[in-house]
Amino acid sequence: MSPTPNPPHPAAVAPRDLVGIGIGPFNLSLAALAHPLAELDTVFYEQRPGFDWHPGLLIDGATLQVPFLADLVTLADPASPWSFLNYLKDRDRLFPFYFAERFHIQRAEYDAYCRWVADSLPGLHFGHQVDAVRWNPERALFEVDFSQLDTDGEAESLGRSYTRNIVLGVGTAPNIPEPLKPLVAAPGVPVIHAADYLKHREQFLTAEHITVIGAGQSGAEVFLDLLRNRPAGREKIHWLARTEAFAPMEYSKLGLEHFTPDYTRYFHNLTEPVRDRLVAAQWQLHKGIDADTIAAIHDELYRRTLHGGWPDAVLTPAVTVRTAGRVATTKVELHLEHVQQGARSRLTTDAVVLATGYRERPLGRILAGLDPYLRRDSSERPRIDDQFRLVLDPSVTGHVYVQNAELHTHGVGAPDLGLAAWRSATILNSLTGKDPYPLPRRTAFTSFGLEQQPQIPSARQERTLTPLVEGR
Repeated sequence: MSPTPNPPHPAAVAPRDLVGIGIGPFNLSLAALAHPLAELDTVFYEQRPGFDWHPGLLIDGATLQVPFLADLVTLADPASPWSFLNYLKDRDRLFPFYFAERFHIQRAEYDAYCRWVADSLPGLHFGHQVDAVRWNPERALFEVDFSQLDTDGEAESLGRSYTRNIVLGVGTAPNIPEPLKPLVAAPGVPVIHAADYLKHREQFLTAEHITVIGAGQSGAEVFLDLLRNRPAGREKIHWLARTEAFAPMEYSKLGLEHFTPDYTRYFHNLTEPVRDRLVAAQWQLHKGIDADTIAAIHDELYRRTLHGGWPDAVLTPAVTVRTAGRVATTKVELHLEHVQQGARSRLTTDAVVLATGYRERPLGRILAGLDPYLRRDSSERPRIDDQFRLVLDPSVTGHVYVQNAELHTHGVGAPDLGLAAWRSATILNSLTGKDPYPLPRRTAFTSFGLEQQPQIPSARQERTLTPLVEGR
């Protein structure tokens, strides 16, 4: 049955101040911080039926790589009712969390927290797929067309919102290497992205031989989970990585200052060629493996040597997959090349997990109606200003904000949960033209550029107390 078209007449609809497209952690953060701002009329649309955050990677024991303070709101508004600590209070879990002494919480707990916020906040519409965005010059408003989906994901009705501003938070998509795309798409072939790992975990645990490709955090977690659940001496796991080592994530105190607003502002002011070079070179800031996971892998491998022998697990970095194909219907053959040796070989395996990361979702489809107004850089990417707004033709008086689509303009902090609340607050301050969320002037001890002089906030004056005089 065709969906029922029911866009309302423009004159009958009061325009929104902000329409959000996508409800992942970043737009959920924005919705939570916008909630107490009574002057803002906001709505958020998400095509999925409910909130979920990397469900295939909520492996038991896997933790966030940022502290719990990097929740949706705390680093902009610690008193917000949507904080992680208030979630614990609502669940009667504050004291257990206090005694657990966990600075880094489990991923599953972060997902549960976000679900709590999503279930409680008004103005979030799941099962709504945004189909098109246009600029209406007569009304000086954006038009957002959407389809309301039924339980099977089919469109059952159409709608339209009018809004002064838009924020895109459409997230990322699994990155599949070109040589393996045909196998991932083929039915019945045991080649999956790590994003779907838990869905296929039981099947993969029974495979004769398993190969994990990718040396980031998700690859390490999948390898560790498989290793822990395979019989000693018969593990039969290969772990392959394109990087030259199974490298730890940069987690020094000063190294982490690359995830501060100070560095984001510095990065944004660099030239485009310098920014592109830095993004490629800084992979270890956000694509390495945390030290605890590396230690746990080594501990598990070492434990399996206690009674003699070595585990049947092969860990090889500096390897690329040139081509891949099916062998005897049920097996996969990988054609490998070792970057440093220049050597080539073949590996036959029964199952492959691609821990090959994620890429920004292309904005071309959703922004096709705005394409004539978009300003692009020399690589045809959207230009984004320091307030996270797409640079549009001056005739467009509204703004399109982006969340986690600005790696090329704002640096490695774009996908980091630790900057979510600050970016949301920056957007809301820009949107309202006020300062509902005062932001710190300085956030790092490092001064990243010679021309950028460090701001030294003035010390707060301590109150002078009048001494008590006996008898008064």
